[in-house]
Amino acid sequence: MTKKILILSNHFITLYSTRKELIKRLVDHGNDVYISMPKYDANSFFSNMGCKIIETSVDRRGVNPFRDLRLICNYIKIMRELKPNIIFSYTIKPNIYGCIASNITKNIQVSNITGTGATFMKKSVISRIVMMLYKISVKNSYKVFFQNSGDKDFFVQNKMVSKNYEMIPGSGVNLQQYGVADLPSETKVNFIFIGRVMELKGIDQYLECAKVIKEKYPNTTFYIAGFFEEERYKDIVDEYNNQGIVKYIGFQKDIKPWIQKCHCIILPSHGGEGVPNVLLEAAAMGRICIASTINGSKDAVENDVTGYLFQTRNAQDLIDKVEKFIELPYEDKKRMGLAGRKKVENEFDRQVVIDAYLSEVENVLDKYVGGVQNV
Repeated sequence: MTKKILILSNHFITLYSTRKELIKRLVDHGNDVYISMPKYDANSFFSNMGCKIIETSVDRRGVNPFRDLRLICNYIKIMRELKPNIIFSYTIKPNIYGCIASNITKNIQVSNITGTGATFMKKSVISRIVMMLYKISVKNSYKVFFQNSGDKDFFVQNKMVSKNYEMIPGSGVNLQQYGVADLPSETKVNFIFIGRVMELKGIDQYLECAKVIKEKYPNTTFYIAGFFEEERYKDIVDEYNNQGIVKYIGFQKDIKPWIQKCHCIILPSHGGEGVPNVLLEAAAMGRICIASTINGSKDAVENDVTGYLFQTRNAQDLIDKVEKFIELPYEDKKRMGLAGRKKVENEFDRQVVIDAYLSEVENVLDKYVGGVQNV
């Protein structure tokens, strides 16, 4: 039986990079798939796949109660008009405001906690408000998917979910798309930072590390791939780029050739991640991962086996781990990369995530009729 599926997202990129395989499977199974997300030039990728796009403005980072109320109203209107059998949501605002709307319209919603960003890293008025919003929204939803046990424990301890949760292995990685590639020769040792250029992602620690290591090991290259989420870093990165300390390559639609070019990926994030896909993709290609000891990264990297974990925000510890990697014999580097590939094969196959979603779609009509909860 054909089902009507509504997906709530805050940006095209977040869907394209980690959900396109799931969406294709949903369409291939004969479902009517609707995607609510902001206007973006590449949205046609999903419409060409057979999805219907509902352009919905989402203020991804701002905290404006009037805009957020408008988003809730838009979601309520969409749900009442579509009457979807099931709703899937990703990221904070689609999760929270989508669940507020679906609780009102009595629709089934499955939320995915893809990370919490900076929200709960320190206590503040904003963190208390968001915690309250989770309690009145996501806690009452049909199901919540968690990507790492740290986030799950935090939500459970703070009563932001009830017993309506399930663990999944992050967003998973497409093991066919990201196949093992031979490790480059050691004529040069290449590192790469992949992500939004902002303080939360640890760009300061990466720059400091690059400066120290580059001076001691001139045969190293430090790439930065990503757009500037915080404009204040543009001049800083430009200066480091002009000095030859880093090479800024901007946002890359296809990151695979750059991962292949490098020996190691560095993710110095301060927290708020789900399970970082850049680590999974790099490991799938046989690359060594160096990451901070945060929830999610600790799931993806096995210290001293598939890479190294360093103390969060500690640039010196990062420098030490990078130097330890550089001094590692080449054959040991290769073994470490292949151990990373084995880990993602065993624990982070994207097919497991897709199957979890397909299972929810198949089971939903057993408990509910037309996507409306029987209350």
